[in-house]
Amino acid sequence: MAPPRTPYDTVLHAARDVTRLDNALDAEMLGAALLGSVYAIAESDRNTAVREFVTGFLAATARRRTAAATTIRAVFAALVPDAEGAERVRPGSQAPAWSGQLGRVHLTGTWAYGDVYGDQTSYLATFAYDDTAGGQEHALVALVDHNIGITKDIYVGGPAGRILEQVRQMCAADELTWFREEDPARMRDEVIRHLAITDDLVELPSAGALATDRALAGARLAVLPTAPTPARGAPEPLSASDRADLLRRFLASPEATRAGLDTIDGPELASLHFCLGLLLDHAASFPDADPLRWSPAVAGLFLLDWVHRRAVLDMDDAAMLPRVLRAWAAYAARQRELPTLAATQTDVAIEEMVPEFARLYSTGERRSPATAAVAELMAGGVDPDDPEALNAWIEANRHRLIEPD
Repeated sequence: MAPPRTPYDTVLHAARDVTRLDNALDAEMLGAALLGSVYAIAESDRNTAVREFVTGFLAATARRRTAAATTIRAVFAALVPDAEGAERVRPGSQAPAWSGQLGRVHLTGTWAYGDVYGDQTSYLATFAYDDTAGGQEHALVALVDHNIGITKDIYVGGPAGRILEQVRQMCAADELTWFREEDPARMRDEVIRHLAITDDLVELPSAGALATDRALAGARLAVLPTAPTPARGAPEPLSASDRADLLRRFLASPEATRAGLDTIDGPELASLHFCLGLLLDHAASFPDADPLRWSPAVAGLFLLDWVHRRAVLDMDDAAMLPRVLRAWAAYAARQRELPTLAATQTDVAIEEMVPEFARLYSTGERRSPATAAVAELMAGGVDPDDPEALNAWIEANRHRLIEPD
């Protein structure tokens, strides 16, 4: 009986035609796709899982002498050079002529582009092999989603010139998109910083080439220079005085005046400040927090999801919140000097969300257990900040709160 096939045997079989490929780029893309399967099925710390797999693969195949085996070993060593044993791997005597070019690329340019709202930024870098035998000049494109805080997709392909020109044309035709040359160290910092979060996701984004191109993208990012200063972390949250100053400037703005917020007094004033506090708290919940970064997407996350899970609104709050949000988004757009079209689209989007916001408020279907409990307390006339009243309510409802054995 033949011995059972190991995962390493499966990979060797899948790479059996690697020597028939035309160049090093095709071989590296094949190797990255094979490692993409390991990346995709890992439950956490996916990049480490790939490195450990390559370490095991190199150890298990050390005595394999076929041209395909020695070549794919060299490919994996070029893609994951920090795997144990990678530094000792050399292409075999039967390896293709292009095997000496594996991983031997240099940077030829870096750019960035994205939407004016700041929801997403894409980074583009182009690379050429030190010798044309390695393959064509190619591009790495990495999409950073600032609302989720991850590198959402990566792609490696060519020809680089065609990809770059397509991006230029796309951005030139859309006034809500920007394009610029980028500092390569900044690109490396931003993509790797967000990619580290992606690597630890329980579930990967479903679309794109993230898994299949992850190993090759990592190898190309390593070619970029590192920043002279340490990578920046998450921004510091606004201090109490900074929050107060920001709210004071907003309430003195023409946007607040047009919305009639500058003259609110009496019982409505507490509701106004509660709503403003919610806007700032929501902005602070993002990995790249910015209280002035609002877009149709961010407004949707706030108005149709976050606020229902995190806050208990009374009727006055629910009536005021969309009005405050529209004024704040308009103020933020002016402060950031966004195009008029961008501000208009956000305002229209918020207006269109109001009916669904009202429905979610009335049904309470998106409330978290905590907010649902607080809402029930308030509906029963119990002040959650009154310890005696709270304890009395818990005692009276103990039979409902204690789960059965």
